[in-house]
Amino acid sequence: MSEVAIRGLNREEVAYRRSNHQTNVNVTANTRTIKEIIKENTLTYFNLIFAIFAVLLLITGSFQDMTFLPIIIANMLIGIVQEVHSKRVLDKLTLLNAPKVTVLREGKEKEIDSEHVVLDDVIVLSSGRQIPADARVLAGRVSANESLLTGESDEIEKKPGDALFSGSYIVSGKCYAQVVAVGKDSYISKLMLQATKEKKGEQSEMIRSIDKLLVILGIIIIPIGIALFVQSYVINHGTFKDSITSMVAALIGMIPEGLYLLTSVSLAVSAVRLAQKQVLLHNMKCIETLARVDVLCVDKTGTITEPEMQVSGMKPMEKGLTEEALKNELSDFVRSMTKDNDTMRAMQKFFRTGTGKTAKKLVSFSSKYKYSGIEFEDGSYVFGAPEFVLRGAYEKYRKEIEAEASKGYRVLVYGKYKGTLDGTELKGEVLPRGMVFLENPVREGAERTFKYFDSQGVKTIVISGDNPLTVAETAKKAGIPDSDNYVDARMLRTKKDIYEAAQTYTVFGRVVPEQKKLIVKALKAQGHTVAMTGDGVNDILALREADCSIAMSSGSDAASQVAQLVLLDSDFTRMPSVVAEGRRVVNNIQRTASLYIVKNIFSLLLSVFSVILLLDYPLEPSQVSLISLFTIGIPSFVLALEPNHDRIRGHFMTNVLLKALPAGLTNFGVVSGLVLFCREFKVDTQSLSTSVTILVALVGFMTIYVITRPMKRHHWIMLGGLVAGWLFCMIFISHWFAITSLNLQIGMLMVLFMLATEPLLRYLTMLFNWLLDRLQKRSEKKKLRIRNSE
Repeated sequence: MSEVAIRGLNREEVAYRRSNHQTNVNVTANTRTIKEIIKENTLTYFNLIFAIFAVLLLITGSFQDMTFLPIIIANMLIGIVQEVHSKRVLDKLTLLNAPKVTVLREGKEKEIDSEHVVLDDVIVLSSGRQIPADARVLAGRVSANESLLTGESDEIEKKPGDALFSGSYIVSGKCYAQVVAVGKDSYISKLMLQATKEKKGEQSEMIRSIDKLLVILGIIIIPIGIALFVQSYVINHGTFKDSITSMVAALIGMIPEGLYLLTSVSLAVSAVRLAQKQVLLHNMKCIETLARVDVLCVDKTGTITEPEMQVSGMKPMEKGLTEEALKNELSDFVRSMTKDNDTMRAMQKFFRTGTGKTAKKLVSFSSKYKYSGIEFEDGSYVFGAPEFVLRGAYEKYRKEIEAEASKGYRVLVYGKYKGTLDGTELKGEVLPRGMVFLENPVREGAERTFKYFDSQGVKTIVISGDNPLTVAETAKKAGIPDSDNYVDARMLRTKKDIYEAAQTYTVFGRVVPEQKKLIVKALKAQGHTVAMTGDGVNDILALREADCSIAMSSGSDAASQVAQLVLLDSDFTRMPSVVAEGRRVVNNIQRTASLYIVKNIFSLLLSVFSVILLLDYPLEPSQVSLISLFTIGIPSFVLALEPNHDRIRGHFMTNVLLKALPAGLTNFGVVSGLVLFCREFKVDTQSLSTSVTILVALVGFMTIYVITRPMKRHHWIMLGGLVAGWLFCMIFISHWFAITSLNLQIGMLMVLFMLATEPLLRYLTMLFNWLLDRLQKRSEKKKLRIRNSE
């Protein structure tokens, strides 16, 4: 090893590399830059359409019809301010939770952020650490898992001279490695840059549905706008000014200008709320996904139980071996091992005596083969899971081992190995010398947490590498339903076995990392939305496979970096509040989105109606803005921030459309009828547009009442304030919105249609609620059939 490798870099060498930009900068970011936020909130397709409308109205001198412009600008500013605030909160939290790396500089080890690593740095890697940059092993041996890069889950032994790739992680062992590539030149950075487009395409059902709706409306408004202008200007011989204002009014009504803003702001506010609860989001998509979860897969250690393990006792298994002698042997064994997992840390804390024996060879713990080993002068010794250490001889000791496991202890066996230690599956005979009993206390509040999930229809499945009896007993103490229904994963030899077991069992013991992934995959294939929680390197494959992945920050760095959501205080009992936040966001956006779609349905149908019957559109742009402000804009933002913990049923867009159709059809029915009557009675266009404004606003207020039920005091205050604000505009600043007084004839017609509005809306609502309930029940039955099928 060179002098540089022995001592690491000095200050001057680090400074030189920084000046040459040879630092491990992250090529991708979890949050957008402020420039990107401003760009995405301003340079949109619909903002371009609104700009064109503004120019056309400016040309025609229709200044009072430009009242939509301040609302659009306000929307943009609200979106930018809220998203920038959210970005700053998340960036600060991300910085506090940034992955750390131990480096060797000037002969001393120090911990720094991974982004501060420079080219040629000597880094110290141990179990659970994610490799921050491409490196070459200088000293020591480790087992690395490169599944995050290659998809293959095999543990690969790395010895001096071997390459370590950024993005992979250390399963066991400890080594010193010299960084050979950083930042954009590292292997993982190249992969991430290639995957950027694909990553941006990953969206939740809600965002996909809204995007699809906006695309459809964006296409439809072009031919309808042209048809309305041609019909008014060419066929009806209207003035250029009237034709433009008529077209703009119709098209403004067809654009859900605040819907995407509402969604973005709601998600941003949700991310800030979660951050205040010490929950860090790596992916905004998981807010909605978590709200839809119906199966929660949990690891035992660190999730159900406290992360810190403790030794509860030991028991000699060889005749004539005393507890003191066994304790000395185990002390020699654990003193030679590195503290690369919770078990070894607990063992080293308990076993402190020993005889001073020196190890000739070490084999660090393998999560795949579930043992660690040491070769001394007098032979080789192994320590690990009884089934993997004893293998064929396990049946001889089963009763004795399971008696302790049934008490909730994690039982490990120590024995002499008659074979050669090579880090792979044990093949020689093991002579057991003793058992060690470890336990993790069940987390305070765990029982309450799992009862909450059960009450919400979320099934909890425990997946652990421990003895199934131990896991089942721990699950029982935590109050997990059906915890007596357990299986030993060693019996699941094929993917079909795992698929069938996923339908049947609640507790899985002796699970290896690849099986964890396959269990999650099987549950997804059965139609479930699956969340996975974990904290160790053995959970990473399953975390990547799950629809929503949750990591405890007290666990491995690699697990925290892979997960979509990280509990920074490692408190699993926060999960109900996290799920509740997701449900609040999705339910409220779903509820308020229907307000926007009501306007779109009504405007679309009325536009087509006007084109077919060669009628001028009966509303002015300023009147559409007035209606939108008080029946959509203000209430949607108020309702979007309300608590709402109801279970999510059905599909987002189906729910939104079926809730919006009654009001949209009611609006179209009464307005089209009023237009036809007014044409027959020769009512002037200004009186018609005023009466239509009143009718549509009335339906809007009734719709707010319908979607807000059951109404609470603050809802009545909100609704009263909205009506008062609307009346103020109608009476005191009516000239801003082209509102005129009505004569007796149009007044009587309007009252007649107002009386028809309530029963029409009520019966249409009943009809579509019945249809929505049928569709949701059919969807749930279909999902149940998938779960019960093979």
